[in-house]
Amino acid sequence: MAYYWYIIIILVLAIAVFMIQRYRMYMSGINTPDSEKLAKFTDKNFAHQIKNGIVLIDFWAEWCQPCKIQGPIVSQLAEDNEDKNVKVGKFDVEKNPKIAQKLGIKNIPTIIIFKSGKEANRLVGLKNKKALAKAISELK
Repeated sequence: MAYYWYIIIILVLAIAVFMIQRYRMYMSGINTPDSEKLAKFTDKNFAHQIKNGIVLIDFWAEWCQPCKIQGPIVSQLAEDNEDKNVKVGKFDVEKNPKIAQKLGIKNIPTIIIFKSGKEANRLVGLKNKKALAKAISELK
C-alpha cells in the first residue's frame, strides 16, 4: 500500500515541476519591450495598412494576461519576418474599438491574418510562434 503512495507523490511532484517550468517559460517574455519592427495599428490607419501583402495583427488589451504573454511572441515574429513580405503588428482593442467591433473581436488575444486586404485566417487564444509561422507560410 505504501508503494502506491510513493508513486502518487512522485507523480504529483513531476506535474508540479512541469507546471513551474511552463509558467517560467511563458512569464519570461512578459514586460519585454516591443520590437521596433512591430507595426502599430489604429482605427485610422487600419484600412491602409492591410491593403497589400500578408499582414498578421495581434488584437490585444493592456489588462489581458494572455495578451501579455502573446505580445513577445508576436514581437519576435516581427523580428523574424523583417526581410519577408509580411507585416506583423498589434492592435489595442481598448483604444481603437471601431475596427475591433467591425471585425467581431469578442475574445482576446485574437490574431487575424489578412492577405491583400481580406481576412484569410483567424486564431483565437494564446498561440505559440510555430503555429503563427505556419499560418503565415500557408498563405504564401
